[in-house]
Amino acid sequence: MFCLSRLPKLRPLPRPLLAAAHRLRIDLRCSISSSAPPQVSPRGDEEECGDFLPWLERKAGVEVSSCLSIGKSAYGRSLFSSKAIRAGDSILKVPFNVEISPDDLLPEIRSCKVGNVAKLAAVILKELKMGQDSDWAPYMRCLPQRKEMHSTVFWSDEELEMIKESSVYQRTIDKKVGMEREFSVLRHALDRHFPEVSKDMEFEDFMHACALVESRAWESSKGYSLVPFADFLNHDGLAKAVLLRDEQKQFSEVIADRNYAPGEQVLISYGKFSNAILLLDFGFTIPHNIHDEVQIQFNVPLQDPLFKMKLYFLQRHCLQITRKFGISKCSADNFTIKEVRSAKGKGTGIPQSLHAAVRVLSCTSLEELNDMEEEAAQNDGRLGRRPLKNINREIQAHQLLLPHITKLIDQYSASAKLMNPTGCPASKRGGIRRSMACELLAGELHILKSAASWLEIKESVSGVRNPSLVFWWVPAAGSQSEPSSLGACKSGVRIIRFSCSLLQS
Repeated sequence: MFCLSRLPKLRPLPRPLLAAAHRLRIDLRCSISSSAPPQVSPRGDEEECGDFLPWLERKAGVEVSSCLSIGKSAYGRSLFSSKAIRAGDSILKVPFNVEISPDDLLPEIRSCKVGNVAKLAAVILKELKMGQDSDWAPYMRCLPQRKEMHSTVFWSDEELEMIKESSVYQRTIDKKVGMEREFSVLRHALDRHFPEVSKDMEFEDFMHACALVESRAWESSKGYSLVPFADFLNHDGLAKAVLLRDEQKQFSEVIADRNYAPGEQVLISYGKFSNAILLLDFGFTIPHNIHDEVQIQFNVPLQDPLFKMKLYFLQRHCLQITRKFGISKCSADNFTIKEVRSAKGKGTGIPQSLHAAVRVLSCTSLEELNDMEEEAAQNDGRLGRRPLKNINREIQAHQLLLPHITKLIDQYSASAKLMNPTGCPASKRGGIRRSMACELLAGELHILKSAASWLEIKESVSGVRNPSLVFWWVPAAGSQSEPSSLGACKSGVRIIRFSCSLLQS
């Protein structure tokens, strides 16, 4: 049995309707909201989905769950405990024979040159088109409608303008372009083999089906699959429970990670996601997301006399500075920054690839580049992965970043000031999306500020800026030595402790 987690070939895809329930959970745990939690009802969804679990168990031929029921919170459909649950209990088992996968398509569609998401979306489109005649009608009725989904592909141009500073803006555009391309290919195949499905089908229908797949399906060795009933579970970033997949016994299972009282909402973890990913793929954000990250562009200046050579060195040594996001890839000058390590050790630091890039970009002669390449050949083969031998040159190299990040901070701050979510009714779609945009920008702004602070410390250490600051290194573990000047500091001079590793992170 293995866990479905966000790995290169194995990841859970999030669910958009679960956004606010997750937000509420985080608010309560972090004490960032003093308002009372909205009431939830484990019986509030009986009319719409009350027959779903009995129907699914009849279809599966086995019991799926004896302790969970479908309910509706103020923020969407979810699962609640129908009796006391203890940590370690198996709370649901969904057999593979009631999962929906692209294998349910005929060969004419399976061979279509589109991605797995589009292929599974075609299955949903076919079943929705059949209506009550579909074998999956009870499940299809429980899926969210397009108007209930908040992935950025559904945002208007005006709404997208709110997040234009974030990379999510361009990725949303790229994603829609990719969807349109796949829709054209799939529409042609459906027209040819299943005209009854493609009749009156619009791009918006296909986009809705793709969003359902991206927000609910799980990836395994068989490709994307929908796991009915399990996909109603909400996400808690602090939960340890996950969806497990047993290939030998042919079922997916969830083991409770804590005790639940009757009527309590049951939660699992989807994985570690930034708000950028949550908003694009999930259709929601969470406040103070510890997994936030920022995509920034950092180019070789065109006026650099060594422009072509530096670009050649970076490309030749294949610095891994891109990552897949949605259905498109970033250009070769994009870097992912997470919260940069502070003197307290919090955060992960500027990525090694960006360290390498600024060292390469700071070279002023071809000889320096050749020396760097020779050093790479003698070590792990990666260019610019070790600090420059001259500490002042190392500090100056990283100062190439500071003006760029400072400019981004100013842009993010200006955008954030234009969006005041107060007064926007939470029940209104525009208010919900404005709040999401605010949380996205706030999280990314925090990351950028942490990077700027780290770079300013480096610059101050070099003596370039802020001479009123006196810095000293914390000695190695076990050493009792301290700078002799510590007791002789003048009035008004501030002493800041930090570790040697801070400069080399």
